[in-house]
Amino acid sequence: MDWPAVLSLLVAAGLLISLAFRLAPTDVLAMAFLAVLVVVQDLTGTDKLPTPLEAVKGFGHPGLLTIGLLFAVVAGLEMTGATKLATGWFLDRAKTLRGAQLRILAPVAGLSGFLNNTPVVAALIPIVDDTAKRLHTSSSRLLLPLSYAAIIGGMCTVMGTSTNLIVRDEFASRGGEPISFFAPAVVGVPAAVLGVIYMVMFSNRLIPDRRAAVSASDDPKKYTVEMLVDASGPLVGKTIEDAGLRSLAGLYVAEIQRGDDVIAAKPNERLRGDDALILVGALDSVVDLRKIRGLLTPDDQGRKLEIPAWRRTLVEAVVSSRCSLLGKTIREGRFRSNYNAAVVAVARGDRRLEGKIGDVRLETGDVLLLEASPSFIHRAKELRDFFLVSAVGGEAVRRHEKAWYAIAIMVTMVCVAALGWVSILTAAMVATLAMLACRCCTAHEARRAVDWRILIVIGATIGIGSSLEKSGAAEAIAKGVIGLAQGNPKLTLALVYLLTMLCTELITNTAAALIMLTVSLGAAGTLGVNETPFVIAVMIAASASFLTPFGYQTNLMVYTVGGYRVSDYLRFGLPLSLLVFVVAMVMIPWQFPF
Repeated sequence: MDWPAVLSLLVAAGLLISLAFRLAPTDVLAMAFLAVLVVVQDLTGTDKLPTPLEAVKGFGHPGLLTIGLLFAVVAGLEMTGATKLATGWFLDRAKTLRGAQLRILAPVAGLSGFLNNTPVVAALIPIVDDTAKRLHTSSSRLLLPLSYAAIIGGMCTVMGTSTNLIVRDEFASRGGEPISFFAPAVVGVPAAVLGVIYMVMFSNRLIPDRRAAVSASDDPKKYTVEMLVDASGPLVGKTIEDAGLRSLAGLYVAEIQRGDDVIAAKPNERLRGDDALILVGALDSVVDLRKIRGLLTPDDQGRKLEIPAWRRTLVEAVVSSRCSLLGKTIREGRFRSNYNAAVVAVARGDRRLEGKIGDVRLETGDVLLLEASPSFIHRAKELRDFFLVSAVGGEAVRRHEKAWYAIAIMVTMVCVAALGWVSILTAAMVATLAMLACRCCTAHEARRAVDWRILIVIGATIGIGSSLEKSGAAEAIAKGVIGLAQGNPKLTLALVYLLTMLCTELITNTAAALIMLTVSLGAAGTLGVNETPFVIAVMIAASASFLTPFGYQTNLMVYTVGGYRVSDYLRFGLPLSLLVFVVAMVMIPWQFPF
């Protein structure tokens, strides 16, 4: 090998090692190593390294743009509560942990085949957490299987994972045969079915009962909150138990006020329109109430604010000794007029406050949960009415009335892309614009939903992959792999799969996929066999990251939330990795002959 090939190998190896040891953020490392190639080529002028224009060409890659747009599409689903609408009725019927696992994992595996699985997991984490609270079990028994189900579901189509999209488009750009929308399903579907069965049967034995380092239920404050039953909503006629209000973790229904009557909150009490529910619980549980369709804030004050729903935030404010509203009831305080805010709940230590929220007389030290504009935080600090004002989490106000619009947009996008009427990029672009036009999400929310680190890593590693190919380094590696396999195509396929799977555990899946795609195509070319089996193997292996929290972004997302240890991934993920490997080695040669 000449020096450009050696340099390309050193850059690729340096990226792999630095990513494996977490020396810096993934996007910074990817850009740094790409910069080495660009600088050397610019200084030497060699034609065996990509020019600066060729090196950054990946940032305009159709697959990369599609992934960014899909993040925005899922933002529309999340901000409208459409994910909860589509899954809540199904999950709320689960009575046991195993029943919940079946109801979560099977739909997630199916959904992840048509939406990028990273934002799908992001949207479902709070819903899964709610289900765990309702079943009084640890969310660790559900979150890691959720990530794995999203991964194996994403293997079923080219749209399901960023790796599949990038590998398909990169292969096509090199003159390869088109990979159909459902081509990976030959491995993905049987792997998903067997994987879900495995996780439901063995998760209780292999995943310990973990707790997150910080639990919202540890909040010492007890908020009293009043919610009204929407007369035209889905809760009318349901009992308290059927409505899911008896199983809210850290929250209970203290009483029901129906007109002038106060009714005990018995499980079999049927709800009526305009019933005022008085609930008591911790902050996060009170926030969770806002996700329930059919419940409104008192007098629907939130809807009367002078700011649109998508710009509101939740704020905690502590009433000061100088507050002009001391001694007045919340209703008399006219929060909407004075502060352009609506009181959602009030806490006074660990005491339960009697009666409706509007009748509570304010005292020094009361903690108010307000729905207001983001600017309220800055304005309130200039006033003397509150000691402390801070935003609550990242909970945006859900636009429930737009949920069906978001679902319709997503289904239409999937159908037109799957039927081949338009490209996936075109479908995702139109769907994103439709989400914005229908106000399912704002442009700011769509931009915030995009994981720019993933896009930067993809763009940079495309440039590094082109360097491996142009310098001849990929061909040298491919010959080494073929030598180990002694020219046997099936054994070479197995080695390519295992090397890709190992790389994806040590570094990011997209980086592993792009580097190993170049190597696998070189191996197929040297053997003189069909390239498609190797492309499919790289797709599947680059996504099959079950052994560490760091190889796949969804694994990392649930790592802290579920309170996991690295050993949990190895214990639960190793059998699943072997299962997918066996399925791939049987199905790929059968469906895509050499």
